Amino acid sequence: MVLKLFKAVWFLSMLVTLAILLFNYAGLPETVVVQEEGASVFRVGRDTYFYTMTALIALVNVMVFPIAKVFVTKPEFRTWFYGLVIALNFFFIVSMNFVGLFNSGEKFDYNQIRYIVYFSVGLFIAWTISWPIYLVYKRFAS
Repeated sequence: MVLKLFKAVWFLSMLVTLAILLFNYAGLPETVVVQEEGASVFRVGRDTYFYTMTALIALVNVMVFPIAKVFVTKPEFRTWFYGLVIALNFFFIVSMNFVGLFNSGEKFDYNQIRYIVYFSVGLFIAWTISWPIYLVYKRFAS
């Protein structure tokens, strides 16, 4: 039951991630600033950004299918992996919105959004660490 719920949430998160990518692509300038620290600025073309993010999102989300085939007898691991991909999709959504906001040219206090970015990274790290902790707990509890 939990596996089916995670599959549905994963599918929804994948669709939302792709919709956000398309929406942000439409509003980006021809040259996208990806990183800016002091005097150094990392810029890429809008198409390069779009296709790189599309490939990264596709690679992460397609990994669900081989994992589902290899770990057929381990639904707990598959459930955890779906959750990991959901966490990555959430990070992609937050990061693409941040890049889109940064490149929009609007005046915005970026310190307000940093907590959401940190939360998305923390969620991914917490979910990644949860599998080994679960295995240790399962081993000692039985």
